[in-house]
Amino acid sequence: MSTTAARRLAASDLAGEPLAMRAPGASAPGVGSASQSACDAHGVVVGAAGRLDTILGHLAKGPVDPTHRRVGRQHWFRATRAAGGPALVELFDVERDTWVRSWGPGAVSAVQQAPRLLGCDDDPTGFGALTDRCELVRRAHHEHPNLRIGATDNLAEALAPAAIEQKVTGPEAFGGLRRLWRRYGEAAPGPASSEGHRAHGMLVPPAPQTWAQIPSFEFTRAGVDARRAAVLVRAMTRLPSLDRALRAAPDNAERARLLQTLPGIGPWTAAKVMQWAYGDADAWSTGDYHAPGLISLALCGRRLDNDGAEELLRPYAGHRFRVELLVVGMVAKGSRRGPRMSLPGHVPGVAPRAALARG
Repeated sequence: MSTTAARRLAASDLAGEPLAMRAPGASAPGVGSASQSACDAHGVVVGAAGRLDTILGHLAKGPVDPTHRRVGRQHWFRATRAAGGPALVELFDVERDTWVRSWGPGAVSAVQQAPRLLGCDDDPTGFGALTDRCELVRRAHHEHPNLRIGATDNLAEALAPAAIEQKVTGPEAFGGLRRLWRRYGEAAPGPASSEGHRAHGMLVPPAPQTWAQIPSFEFTRAGVDARRAAVLVRAMTRLPSLDRALRAAPDNAERARLLQTLPGIGPWTAAKVMQWAYGDADAWSTGDYHAPGLISLALCGRRLDNDGAEELLRPYAGHRFRVELLVVGMVAKGSRRGPRMSLPGHVPGVAPRAALARG
């Protein structure tokens, strides 16, 4: 398919209305000239406005992540290794739609994948009826009715951070990732090489084979211990066959099981990969340092352990990660603004953006 040809990709949104990926005109309204350099592929995801800050905010690894950059409200750049190769992707809202522009060898495949990145395949059918079980869930759903869970469809770019984030604080993990990305990633294509451009200096994450060949001392320099480094290297070594098996799996439950056949990958790491790569709305952060206590605090008014949180989430099967996304933010908001819904006025050590980070 020509990069300049108009494209229309079928998908469906939550209301069952057709959602099209179409090629926009030559100029995007409301976007400054700094973003107007000629791109290699572009399109519009109809009706997807309002999702970028939530979806890409959960993918970004801290405020200085070189692979994700927020340059305005609902306006992001993302550097990724797409199916066709490295790509720099710009995503921004114009009225009710999300415009997508991309540069590099992977530009076309990155644009074609954008509807899934923006959660267009996320189907919350039946979730609304479940929200009546808990007033906090009902209210959170009412305040965020268009919450969508996106999928990157990129196993390597989910596995690497999931392995490095195991059993350490978010800042420690993000610092190690940044050092390794800067050492072994590659410059993003297109305007990322232009000084003064808002995407300047962005990096595409390393390829799986590059991760697999990183010497142990480089992981040590980045603050990644030998155990986590071994998990990552083993996973990247087996990634081609694992990726094929996961794509052939009949459902997300089987994908999570297959992930856990790899040494060092347990329920928490599998859940993170399922959330980021596959947009699994049921893959709640089991085993997380913060999430079980926050979820149980929201659902029953007191902190419980992982088993307790799992029991409380049981009625929401199929949507447990959706519940997590909704209520963790509400609990964090309550902790800042004082008691709400009989919640305590302070949740120690938890900030809204860091609420899902493994401590």
